[in-house]
Amino acid sequence: MRTIGRDLCLLLAVALLALFVRLDGTRLWDRDETRNARCALEMHERDDWVVPTFNEHLRTQKPVLLYWLIRCSYAAFGVNEFAARFPSALLGLGTILATFMIGRRLFSPEVGLLAGVILATSVMFEMVSHAATPDASLIFCSTAGLMVFVLTTFKSRTDATVRTAPAPRFAGYYFCPTWLSAAALYAVFGVGLLAKGPVGLILPTAVIGMYLLIVNLPACKNLNRSTSWIKRAKEKISVLLRCFAPGHFFKTCIQMRLLTATLIALAVAGPWYYLVGQRTDGAFLQGFFMKENFGRAINAMEGHSGGPLYYIIALLIGFFPWSIFAVPMFVGAFGRVNRHDPWRIGYLFTLCWVGVYLTLFSFAATKLPSYVTPCYPALALLCSCFLVHFAKHRTIIPAGWPYFCLSFVVIVGLVFLIGLPVVAIFFLPGEEWIGVLGVILLVGGYICYRLLRKGDSKRFVVTFAGMAMLIFLTAFGFILPRIDHHRHSFRIADLIRSSDAQTTFGSYGHINPSLIFYGNRPIPSYYDSEAVATFLSRPHAVLITTDRRYGDIVDIVPSQMKVLAETPRFFSREKWIVVGLPPMTGKFDDE
Repeated sequence: MRTIGRDLCLLLAVALLALFVRLDGTRLWDRDETRNARCALEMHERDDWVVPTFNEHLRTQKPVLLYWLIRCSYAAFGVNEFAARFPSALLGLGTILATFMIGRRLFSPEVGLLAGVILATSVMFEMVSHAATPDASLIFCSTAGLMVFVLTTFKSRTDATVRTAPAPRFAGYYFCPTWLSAAALYAVFGVGLLAKGPVGLILPTAVIGMYLLIVNLPACKNLNRSTSWIKRAKEKISVLLRCFAPGHFFKTCIQMRLLTATLIALAVAGPWYYLVGQRTDGAFLQGFFMKENFGRAINAMEGHSGGPLYYIIALLIGFFPWSIFAVPMFVGAFGRVNRHDPWRIGYLFTLCWVGVYLTLFSFAATKLPSYVTPCYPALALLCSCFLVHFAKHRTIIPAGWPYFCLSFVVIVGLVFLIGLPVVAIFFLPGEEWIGVLGVILLVGGYICYRLLRKGDSKRFVVTFAGMAMLIFLTAFGFILPRIDHHRHSFRIADLIRSSDAQTTFGSYGHINPSLIFYGNRPIPSYYDSEAVATFLSRPHAVLITTDRRYGDIVDIVPSQMKVLAETPRFFSREKWIVVGLPPMTGKFDDE
């Protein structure tokens, strides 16, 4: 008999190792990490909990939750990389535990435990949990809210050894049974409004809504083996179309207490939105809702566009290495739903979870891989279900599928073994050893193959999980810190930070946000030659730009000013250059 205490201890050990080891192993990465960390620092220095600014300008890209969390972390740990990333890692841990609880309630203790491990060792989730960005807070709020929904709607399992269907607290009622439980659910989603805006409330609510629209439909009729496949297909299509029949849809909306949802969410998030709108004369609200939300939905901003398969590909990459099981885990899930498997309710819920995020974001014009990260816990649950069935030899897929899946590990291993050293030759000289990631995949894949040949499915799953953990410990513990040493722009940041208060820094064109954070002072940007000339006429002016842009303004630079220093841009053939009066050259003697 499995105990929740033992499973929790094991999962916590895995999660803490995956998320917190070498959390400060690298300096903050551009662009969003340094912007968010600096924004929180500027609010901290002004003792302002309302208006977010970056480089002393209003920052409308994201709401305030992440900045609050980083401010608190700065107070506890000081202003450093660990403090900036600690909230994301902590929220990542919370998401893993919430996924664990959902898996236990909808499926089984084994599924919950393995789902937590899978989530903790998937590429995209690891990245957002190691980054000072609002994605971790959005994923946590969405998953925690859905956990409240599951735990309040379904009873605890009395016998974890028997594969039974999750039982609702009230027969035939598949939503939070009390007003208090619904209020708790929407309060968590309301915090999501502070994490990343309307998507924090609308999308997880849509997941529950889609699930209720399907689960409350009557079962398909006359679907037996003697019925032709055409009639069965027509019956299923007619049932699915009835999901959005006006009467059924309206009844579901009433059941979900959507008025309560709106009021509770506004009570949680509304005060801050009101205050920031008042303090900025509506500028934040206009910039955030009209440009960052509505604008990104209808226009591909900053070149972030993609075709209809964009998010399918993004999930296959972001959920690696577990994405190699994508086909059998989805085929198995749909197959068990059609077979009225005991876990059918859980499969429906997780499939709706993935489907809502993929569908809605596929219609948005602006596309980024991080947009669909809130559905990664559902992917982990589906993958865990497949692997638990596989370990117990009760999958419904052909026996050859695991071998086919494992071949992708070998392919990726070969790509890493050959490709990473080649990349290092051009951009990271001396770091050709990073191809060791390919060795880990090839060796791990071979061991898993041998276990498959022996029919030892349980050890196969455990070995695969161990390989995934080793990949990320190697990447975050050794490879990324070594890569970080090649980011030479921090020498310029050291110059900015050590310069006296009289020195005024500016930039021609885009300024690297890390220079603002690590230089610890605002650096205004200028985009035309007239503005640059005016800036350079000031006493003690120092201009930062690139060698390519410098050719556009070299004729207007005063003759007494010289190029004081050059340093390579990370992963680029361009160089950062510093233009100013010659006495500052001594600052770069170590170059």
